Amino acid sequence: MMEIGKKLIIEKLVTETDTAAYYGSGLLHVFATPAMIALMEQSAHLLAKFSLPETQDTVGIEVNVKHTRATPMGTKVYAEAELILIEGKKLTFSVVAFDEQGEIGKGTHMRYIINPAKYMHNIS
Repeated sequence: MMEIGKKLIIEKLVTETDTAAYYGSGLLHVFATPAMIALMEQSAHLLAKFSLPETQDTVGIEVNVKHTRATPMGTKVYAEAELILIEGKKLTFSVVAFDEQGEIGKGTHMRYIINPAKYMHNIS
């Protein structure tokens, strides 16, 4: 059951494949903004998925975040999603990313509830 205020935190270790240099979004070997956004989306997706029936899932439809501090390789990073708004099939999450030193980014992420079988049939 979807409930406002539900939260989920996930974590990962920053590796070479998470860096700006790897993504091509920069030249430095620090946690890339696209990798941070992916981690934030993953936390929101998992939070929604754990609350929905097996016949439903969500797709991301909007991301609005700021990446405020660099994180070096070898550091643990975390993303926390909190469900803050339910509007029919549209879910809005507050997302925050942080490492052992504190916050590295935050914003909002919206996801839309779908039936995966119908969704895939409609796009093929």
